[in-house]
Amino acid sequence: MCPAPDALMLFAAGFGTRMGALTATRPKPLIKVAGRALIDHALTLAEAAAVVRIVANTHYLADQIAAHLAGRGVRISAEPERILETGGGLRAARPLLGAGPVFTLNTDAVWTGPNVLKTLRAAWCAPMGALLALVPPDRALGHTGPGDFTLGPDGRITRGPGYVYSGAQIVDPAGLEDIPEAVFSLNRHWDRLISEGRAFGVIHPGGWCDVGRPESIPLAETMLRAADG
Repeated sequence: MCPAPDALMLFAAGFGTRMGALTATRPKPLIKVAGRALIDHALTLAEAAAVVRIVANTHYLADQIAAHLAGRGVRISAEPERILETGGGLRAARPLLGAGPVFTLNTDAVWTGPNVLKTLRAAWCAPMGALLALVPPDRALGHTGPGDFTLGPDGRITRGPGYVYSGAQIVDPAGLEDIPEAVFSLNRHWDRLISEGRAFGVIHPGGWCDVGRPESIPLAETMLRAADG
C-alpha cells in the first residue's frame, strides 16, 4: 500500500498581472469568487481531504495573505526578495512541508465535483514521481488551447495536446535540489519525470475553471451555482 501525502503546498506568491486592476491593491488569492477568496476555495478542499500540514508561499502583497490566513493553521513560506516560481517555491518550502511527496494546488482555480485531492490520493502509488489532475479541454473553463498533456493507456503522461493541467497534483520533490537555478518552474521537474516514465495523470471528473482573468470570475461563479443547484 502506498503512503498518502499529508502535506499541501498552496502557490500564492504571484503578481496576478492578468487580473489587471483587480490586483492593484490586493493579491490574486484574495480575489473573491462566489463571495469567498480564491485561496479559501482551495483551503476547503484541503480541509475536506484532512490534509495535516498546509504551507502557502507569498511575495506580492504578502502581508495581506498572511493576515487572511492567520490562526488557520497555514504556515507561510515567504519569498520577500523575488518570486521563486513553482519549482523554486516548492523547494524553498520543503522544510515546512516535511519529507516525501506533497500535494500542490494553484490558488487561481476552482473545482466542483469529487474532491480533487481525494481523487489524487486514491490514484497515487509508486513508481509515480508526479500525478497530475487533468481535465479535457471541453471542460476547462477560462482556459484556451488544445491542452498540455497526452494521457497514455497506462496513465503515463507526455507533452502534447490532449488534457489540461488543472493546477492540482501530488509530486515527489526529490531531485529539485539538483536544479542549479534559484528560480524555476516545476515544468523542469516534470520533464525529467516524464523522461523517466514516472509522470502520470488522472482525470478530474467534475468541473474546473481557471480564474486567471477578470472575465473568468462569472464563469467560475456560474459553474459553482450549477454544482450547488
